[in-house]
Amino acid sequence: MKKLLFILTLAVVAAFSACGPSTGSGTAAAGTEANATEDNKNETIMSTTMQDLLTRRSVRSYTDSIPPREVIEEICKAGTYAPTGMNRQAPIIVAVTNREVRDRLSKLNAAVFGPDNDSDPFYGAPVVLVVLADTTAAFTWKEDGSLVMGNLLNAAHAKGLGSCWIHRAKEVFETEEGKAILTDLGIDANKYVGIGNCILGYVKGDYPEARPRKENYVYWIE
Repeated sequence: MKKLLFILTLAVVAAFSACGPSTGSGTAAAGTEANATEDNKNETIMSTTMQDLLTRRSVRSYTDSIPPREVIEEICKAGTYAPTGMNRQAPIIVAVTNREVRDRLSKLNAAVFGPDNDSDPFYGAPVVLVVLADTTAAFTWKEDGSLVMGNLLNAAHAKGLGSCWIHRAKEVFETEEGKAILTDLGIDANKYVGIGNCILGYVKGDYPEARPRKENYVYWIE
């Protein structure tokens, strides 16, 4: 009887000894696998980001369809996360999807070229994201606004939309009509200066091909 109990005790000890290292190895393996999965995920995100940056083009032909509000909101959110001097966040974004206001801005923009100009500087794009910046918030307000514009352009491409930077926002919002639009929104037209217009929408026709990059774009000091 004592011999039987001794044998059973040895069997139990052996069983626990066998399970202990196995469990630890399993946990370690699971952790390694999770880390590898996370690394692969980060690599995929980085690869997608680089692809978006390298393939975005300025689009100058759009359909009349307005993208969903939630898509435009995501693009605007990307703009708000652009870096700004001392994090003063001098820029603001005016998202225009109202056709009447969009057309008013288009006419004001065209008028900068001359009073008889009846072209559409927005190339038919149904959405205009106007970036302005508070000149009193930071001395880097122009640079900050430009970074916001860059984020908007790249985010639009990442969401499958065409986009283009259209100038003359400064001139438009120096006019009385332009100032009135800002005032109606509760924006101090005396503090904010236009940086640019990010037009966006669905691409009409073929997506533009990239032009060759110029030589000596990058100079190295090593």
